[in-house]
Amino acid sequence: MTATPGAPRPGRVWEPAAEPAPDPAELHRLLAARGATAAAAESLTGGLIAAALTETAGASATFRGAVVAYATDLKARLLGVDEELLAAYGAVHPEVAAAMAEGIRARAAATFGLAVTGVAGPDPQDGQPVGTVYGAVAWQGGTVTEHWSLTGDRSLIRHRTQRHALDLLHRVLVLAAREGEHNR
Repeated sequence: MTATPGAPRPGRVWEPAAEPAPDPAELHRLLAARGATAAAAESLTGGLIAAALTETAGASATFRGAVVAYATDLKARLLGVDEELLAAYGAVHPEVAAAMAEGIRARAAATFGLAVTGVAGPDPQDGQPVGTVYGAVAWQGGTVTEHWSLTGDRSLIRHRTQRHALDLLHRVLVLAAREGEHNR
């Protein structure tokens, strides 16, 4: 797979778009056009990503489902995140986000796995300040992560995380389409 200048690259930490404003219907259109599906693993968003993706009529054709693994131990139990990784770094880490994305992709038998983990506040967690968030997408072409330093109160951080996550998925879908990749 070759990287397009300015586009996300697998196996690297990507820089997020300045003002993400993804349209869930567009995500479903991109998925349907390639016969693909997506699934989500959520932590701090508590289901906001799944809620956005299921607002579109016909979403069941391309959205497999979601797991809200809010507690750290559930990230290991439900998503297969390595317990040693969680013990070493805590739940708020780019490798944890990547493992969550890979775990939901495998467990939901989806083409694309999207995951988020971070600190919505009001207190720091695992040595990370409030607003530290990692997003990841896993697909046949690899796994990519992004780091987002978000501001605002707890609710705003959670909603911004949802928007950034959907934007990340959108950029991966566009890149994968350009690269001519197919389903799993």
